Amino acid sequence: MPSIRKYLKTGLVLCLLFLRYHAHSQGQSWDTTYRPEIYPLLNDLYSSEKTDPADIVFLGNSITFWGLFNQTLGEPRIKNRGIPGDITNGVLERLDAVLKGHPAKIFILIGINDIARGIPDSIVVGNQRRIVARIREGSPRTKIFLQTVLPTNRSFKKLSAHYNKEAHIRFVNEGLRRIAAESGATLIDLHALFDDGTGQLIKELSFDGVHLTKKGYDRWVRLLRAHHYLDDQK
Repeated sequence: MPSIRKYLKTGLVLCLLFLRYHAHSQGQSWDTTYRPEIYPLLNDLYSSEKTDPADIVFLGNSITFWGLFNQTLGEPRIKNRGIPGDITNGVLERLDAVLKGHPAKIFILIGINDIARGIPDSIVVGNQRRIVARIREGSPRTKIFLQTVLPTNRSFKKLSAHYNKEAHIRFVNEGLRRIAAESGATLIDLHALFDDGTGQLIKELSFDGVHLTKKGYDRWVRLLRAHHYLDDQK
């Protein structure tokens, strides 16, 4: 008799196909079924790596992927689960593998690629809410840290789809604040940390107006350490 897991997997595939068809049939330019080319490789790799209740997971896209937080922080318990180009639907799709080890903490940063791909803000916020709810249900002891979406800087002229999206970023971040307040998750305001005062990403901390330099990551790490977010009691 086919397993429940097989039925669920089949249902997920059918759901993704429906979403793709519906988007095209309605003339919509956004597609929540998008996955970057590297997604299958990294998803399989991450799924094969054992995690346990002492682990701290950093979950997100390329900004998380390039953070190298375990090396930078000297903390072997940290597991990096960033996938370059990923969107909120991609995180939802691979969340079960993250929760399987019931990690102690999950730091989430996701959404800028959704915005760049034109996925409606309400869907992005709704997916963030679903991510938190899934973690609460699948791993109740896991502490959740929601990180706001970073600003971008249009002056680099390299990743045009990501620039001039201040209103969308603001909408998503306001949604994250509500989700954190409602769910008891800890909000980490990275947007404020990297805002140059005009709503743009501090130019000296980026090389393309979206991603961070080492100085940028050092700034992020200092915030984590200053607030003791990685300590066992937090």
